[in-house]
Amino acid sequence: MKLATTLLAATAMTVISAGAALAAGKPVIGVSWSNFQEERWKTDEAAIKAAVEKAGGTYISADAQSSPSKQLTDIESLITKGATALIVLAQDADAIRPAVEKAANEGIPVVGYDRLIEIPSAFYITFDNKEVGRMQARAVYAVKPKGNYAFIKGSSTDPNADFLFAGQMEVLKAAIDKGDIKNVGEAYTDQWLPANAQKNFEQILTKNNNKVDAVVASNDGTAGGVVAALSAQGLAGQVPVSGQDGDKAALNRVALGTQTVSVWKDARELGKNAAEIAVALAGGKKLGDIPGATTFAEGPKKQKMTAVFLKPIPITKDNLNVVIEAGWISKDAVCQGVKAGTVKVCN
Repeated sequence: MKLATTLLAATAMTVISAGAALAAGKPVIGVSWSNFQEERWKTDEAAIKAAVEKAGGTYISADAQSSPSKQLTDIESLITKGATALIVLAQDADAIRPAVEKAANEGIPVVGYDRLIEIPSAFYITFDNKEVGRMQARAVYAVKPKGNYAFIKGSSTDPNADFLFAGQMEVLKAAIDKGDIKNVGEAYTDQWLPANAQKNFEQILTKNNNKVDAVVASNDGTAGGVVAALSAQGLAGQVPVSGQDGDKAALNRVALGTQTVSVWKDARELGKNAAEIAVALAGGKKLGDIPGATTFAEGPKKQKMTAVFLKPIPITKDNLNVVIEAGWISKDAVCQGVKAGTVKVCN
């Protein structure tokens, strides 16, 4: 009972805060998060909140807890609470379409955050995901140019999963066609959950009697699941594994040698840019007037979208200093458990 009372009080305070901002003519930016399962979303949130508050606006949010149906009602609730612009990290873009269209009909701009919401009225901001896929494949291929490859993809409901895979195939297709690389298994990872990635990869290992020479995993969470499966078979560190996001655990795995690359997408920049775009759109700016905006029509439905793409950076053992010097992670966190003399940045 006490918890319910506390939650109701917190909701009431959010509504009051949003109402005060509206009365003052200041932006109210509502953010709908798909979940907080991944470490990185907390970093994104801090950057968004800081940029909104710097612009004199109010930040309100909701966590869909990996539920498309909850996210649908979350977005409607953020509209009811007075959001003048929305930032949405979609769990399932098709499932939340009615709420996004409702926002558009009410003149509330929507920014699709990191995951495509293929509705032309929604702005799209992300990193270049095809290039992320290319970077992942290049790093793994540099270590293992021949052999049995497995592909642990992202969620089938997230268009990014296919963008990443398309980029990976651009790099590896010639070697596959030549017969140097054999695709011995690929699987989507439901909800991007590491446990699902581990289960999928365990099945691929079993099917191939552990004869998997390289794994192209689409993010650091799925890479973590892959490394767990490899560790159970005594293979961690012997098989190159890709990832992305620059998760702290993944960057430590890169230093330890159990993960080959984490393509770093500075979530602080993504969050800051998304918030600034949302504030500008809330203030009446048109989609095409956003600095750096370009037209994008490579989604599944081939809709013409207005988008901004930020540049990723592949992080390997050789340039771990980049994330440390950027203040993304401490040297101690990167180098935890690393044997002396094996990684330059840890010396």
